[in-house]
Order: sequence, then C-alpha cells, then structure tokens
Amino acid sequence: MTHATIMVLLLLFQTKHLLADFVFQSGWMVRNKGIYGHPGGIAHSATHAAMTVPVLIWTPLGVMTVLAVAAGEFVLHYHIDWIKDQALKRVGYGPAQKGYWVLMGLDQFAHQLTYVGILWLVPFLVQ
Repeated sequence: MTHATIMVLLLLFQTKHLLADFVFQSGWMVRNKGIYGHPGGIAHSATHAAMTVPVLIWTPLGVMTVLAVAAGEFVLHYHIDWIKDQALKRVGYGPAQKGYWVLMGLDQFAHQLTYVGILWLVPFLVQ
C-alpha cells in the first residue's frame, strides 16, 4: 500500500469513528455500555464494526479478511468502552471532573490505536 492509501484509510477511519462514536451513538447505547453483554454496548460496537467494512472493502483484502478485521474491531471496541465505563463507575467521576476527561481521552486514544493496528496489519493480510 502506498503512503497516500494509508493516509486515506486513516482519514476514513477517523471519519467513521466520529460518526459511530458521536453522531450515531444513542443515549441508550451510552447508558448501557458499562453493563457487560447489554445490547446497547453490543449495538454500539456493531455499528463500529459495520462501518469498518466499507472503509476496508476497497483495499486488496478479501471479503472474509475484511469481515474478520471488523469482528476483531468489534471485540476491541466493546471491551475498551466497557473498561472505561467500569473505571468511571469505580471512581465516580463525572464530566465536571478532570479524571473523567482523562479516562475519556484514554478511551479515545485506545480506539485510535486500534485503527493504527489495523492499518499496520493490512499489508500482512493481503492475499
């Protein structure tokens, strides 16, 4: 993959993340991501995974590989969010406290590292 292709993919992942985490995420999803196995958290992570497919489908990856990467992102996204929500519940931070924003920032950083990891893996997964 060229440098330009990687940059376009990164931009597409950034756009996908903005939409899935901030535009399409409902209050029901936000309220229930911290309950392990709750459909709200599953639906939120499934939105992320579903939106990863069109980002990667035009790459040289095969369809099954794209679906496997999306499934991996689903699992990672779900657990990153769940861990963040568990930490927030444990310490009791709310949006008016700095610790809340530190945990939110770590959550977003972990999601961005997921995209970096996917982009690092893509050349190795090309059939």
